[in-house]
Amino acid sequence: MITFPNAKINLGLNIVSKRSDNYHNLETIFYPIDLQDALEVVDAPEKIGCNLHISGLQIDGDPQNNLVVKAYNFIKESFSLPSIDVYLHKVIPFGAGLGGGSSDAAFMLCLLRDKYKLPLVDDDLMVLASRLGADCPFFLFNKPVLAEGIGNQFSSVQLSLKNYFLVLVKPDILVSTAEAYSLVKPVQPEISLSDIVKRPVKEWRTLMVNDFERSVFSRYPEIGIIKEALYKAGAVYASMSGSGSSVYGLFTEAVDLSSEFSGCFLWQGKCNY
Repeated sequence: MITFPNAKINLGLNIVSKRSDNYHNLETIFYPIDLQDALEVVDAPEKIGCNLHISGLQIDGDPQNNLVVKAYNFIKESFSLPSIDVYLHKVIPFGAGLGGGSSDAAFMLCLLRDKYKLPLVDDDLMVLASRLGADCPFFLFNKPVLAEGIGNQFSSVQLSLKNYFLVLVKPDILVSTAEAYSLVKPVQPEISLSDIVKRPVKEWRTLMVNDFERSVFSRYPEIGIIKEALYKAGAVYASMSGSGSSVYGLFTEAVDLSSEFSGCFLWQGKCNY
């Protein structure tokens, strides 16, 4: 059985306050996009547990620490699962603010439930996904949501960008999430994101901010240059996603910028949500 975990972008990101546990409360909108990995599970002939094979983009570290393997192990705590071979083809860049690892894990939970007909309802998967990562549960439903808390409290938001086209650019820069948070100063936004997204997209440029941009752009000016280049190319709104390093632009009509960002990962597609 095969499935295709998709990425997300952040529409705005306000760091609201620092918590007593040293995490931060935030406000952002998760919006799913059709940039996808591929994830396949097949029964293994030998008793090996979960054997992960990764192709496409190279991922550093022990495959047994991958969230996909952890998803398998979490379900195996309660259910008898056969040994499996898992084939993960990585297309979504990591360290880019796109949630690729969380998406892979969430889709793995759904895939195992469906393949082995496990008696798990959506709420059960939500609990498991929450153990894997704050944004993991979002990918179980893949609808635009307002995320608050540490990015784990979701509420529905009335938003559709189906008339827009997206250009996503990821330079060869890895921004440490810990570093990004250490440089940002929490502040209460004057206008909530839930109110901003009710306004026309052309107004977002002066209203919707990503609080990470100031510190990240100062350390990695190449990322800020990409944002300005997207505006010059005609984007009605452009922003860094999450804590970086990917930057996206929303356009009212299809564009081809494949020759504009040499040395960068680039994805272009239609907004479908």
